[in-house]
Amino acid sequence: MDNKVFKHRFTVPPSAIDVRNHVNNLAYLEWCLDAAQSHWERNASEEIRGNYVWYVLNHNIDYKASAFEGDILEIETWVAYSEGVKSERHYEITNTATGQLIVAAKTLWCFLNAKSLKPTKIPEEIRNLF
Repeated sequence: MDNKVFKHRFTVPPSAIDVRNHVNNLAYLEWCLDAAQSHWERNASEEIRGNYVWYVLNHNIDYKASAFEGDILEIETWVAYSEGVKSERHYEITNTATGQLIVAAKTLWCFLNAKSLKPTKIPEEIRNLF
């Protein structure tokens, strides 16, 4: 298993479709956040997840093409860098049938102590998980 990259395939559900009959832009953001959470849960122990949390500082999403109900998409996410209290995570969502890149995105996260909710330097142990 490659801990550095998290991949997930899914079929676009009817609930993700907007009035223009394609995936609503907010659905892509939700999928990115869900993938980040799943990657964190897969790699970090229950103890680590109990002691630390991540808060979003900003999102950047480039919409490259449209996706539609029933399309099978794959999201890939990985941590590009972690330094101090900040970590930048990247995402790519592609259409598996065509190989076309649908979305390229990144999120800047801040690492916090779960109890105090104060920014905390990311330990080497956690940087090595991703």
